[in-house]
Amino acid sequence: MLGKEDFITVVKNTPLVSIDLAVTANGVDMLMGQRVNQPAAGFWFVPGGRIYKSESLEAAFLRITETELGVAYPIGQGKLLGAFTHLYDTNFAEVPGISTHYVVLAYQLNLDIDLTHLPAQQHCAYRRFSLTDDLSLVHPNSQAYFPYLQ
Repeated sequence: MLGKEDFITVVKNTPLVSIDLAVTANGVDMLMGQRVNQPAAGFWFVPGGRIYKSESLEAAFLRITETELGVAYPIGQGKLLGAFTHLYDTNFAEVPGISTHYVVLAYQLNLDIDLTHLPAQQHCAYRRFSLTDDLSLVHPNSQAYFPYLQ
């Protein structure tokens, strides 16, 4: 694992590849957590995480679902929604002048998850959102997944 200084150099110079999890209970209402870390701190955002170097997509999916949802799900249980670009003016370390660029593979998982038993590592609260809710506090990058849900 890279140290903070090495990782900020990577963030400054390259895009990161990640997986976002559009978790739906009924194909419409999407699970989101209120982010505690940058980028996007304070916004409601779908669970997800970056893919590590030399980690297969399948292994990353298992690790990210276990870390973010508390249970490891195989990638075959998800439906690929597509590849998305996420650009942020800030970064995880809040170093001024360094933006963050993600190439995101978004997957939909249709799961009935108990919100009271979700990990609190990246999010301080969880709830489900639908298009009929006030989405003003939902980050636009997560709002972008709604049209793709089935």
